[in-house]
Amino acid sequence: MKYLIHSANQQGIRLTLNRWSLLCPLALLGLFASGCTALVSPIQTIPASRVPPELLAIPVANDRVIDYARLRQAEPEEHILDSDDVLGVHIENLFAGEDPNAPQIPPVTMPEPGSDLSPGIGLPYPVRDDGTISMPFVGPIAVKGLTLAQAEEVIGRVYVEKNYLREGQRPIVTLIRKRTYKVFVIRQDNNALSNQQNGLGFQFAQRAVAERADLSSRGFVLQLPAYRNDLLNALTETGGLPGINAKAEVKILRSDKLDPRKRDEMLREFYLQFGTSNVGGTLPPLPDDPNVVKVPLRLKPGQFPKFSEQDIILKEGDVVLVETRDTEVYYTGGLLNPGEFLLPRDKDTDVLNAVAIAGGGIGAFQQGGGFAGGLGGGIGSVPPSQLIIMRPLPGNRQIAIEVDLTRAINDPRERLLVKPGDTLILRHKPREEVLNFSIGAFFTYGLRELFN
Repeated sequence: MKYLIHSANQQGIRLTLNRWSLLCPLALLGLFASGCTALVSPIQTIPASRVPPELLAIPVANDRVIDYARLRQAEPEEHILDSDDVLGVHIENLFAGEDPNAPQIPPVTMPEPGSDLSPGIGLPYPVRDDGTISMPFVGPIAVKGLTLAQAEEVIGRVYVEKNYLREGQRPIVTLIRKRTYKVFVIRQDNNALSNQQNGLGFQFAQRAVAERADLSSRGFVLQLPAYRNDLLNALTETGGLPGINAKAEVKILRSDKLDPRKRDEMLREFYLQFGTSNVGGTLPPLPDDPNVVKVPLRLKPGQFPKFSEQDIILKEGDVVLVETRDTEVYYTGGLLNPGEFLLPRDKDTDVLNAVAIAGGGIGAFQQGGGFAGGLGGGIGSVPPSQLIIMRPLPGNRQIAIEVDLTRAINDPRERLLVKPGDTLILRHKPREEVLNFSIGAFFTYGLRELFN
């Protein structure tokens, strides 16, 4: 009897060993054929701690907002006359009718709605391009660069010299209409991208396509009066300062310095040097025209504004451009929800923030399985910790940066900032994939064999 029991035990052990000897090759085959990308698709990377400083993102969280009063020109105490101003001039009894002794009631012109002018008195006389007004009997009188009081004195002196007025008599000079400047404002910050981070994966992609109708630019044609023809007034009239979906700078395109031929020649030289396409990389930014004035709205610590008051004063035909930030995005893939996500303008986004925005957890709260069979994504599975940043570089090049999320949780120096154009790929490390498969195989097959 003992011999039969011993023989049966040996036969059971041999049967179990045979089962495991058959299971192990099948397990290894399933391991490599079921999506363990870290084992079968390695990526050449460099550690986050060894990335050259020139390839790192520039922090923006400490940038400070400029004093918005610098976007407004200083208004003089008295209006200085110039071309396109309209004066009201009244000289009593100079144009008398049949009864020169009858009192004359001067015409009164009410200001336009929204104007800060007082009612004008007298007949209108516009200031011509040469800075003169054409008055009856005496001809042109130069008034450009004068105040109203000075113009009144000059006009009175001329009429006295021509014997049309007695000494001591003075005309009444008022300002009926200020000169204006036609300015064009183009704003590209009218979009719905601020809500995009609530979407995940393909749901976001589908909604983003539907929202393209909201991404159109807005155009305005303004007639800004003198001393209000500055950048602050132009932005205020068209919706206020640029929002978070716009770049933190405003461009002013000067109409008086525009030369299309020089621009075309500059672009021709640029494309001869760098080509017209750069698949897989990025082209250097196009050079700005000499007629472009850039006004930053945020500055780095220690920086000071370089633009002057003359730079923010708008002239006839100038174009104010507020550009959108819809290209400042990063992409996700691998075990992260696939999608495109807009980077905040005024805040730094490190790798942990970017993973959280994309819908992924960190550390023990991470989601994601080991391979397509699902054995790595159950109870006790090891979360992925290898984050690869694919960062494009000029000249058809890229760099792959490896970030250990487990180390990044404990060491802030490992939390690299995300740059526009980065692609974040979350994967398991090889040992994590092997461990996840082993855990899954144990719970799936091992326990069953033990009970058998």
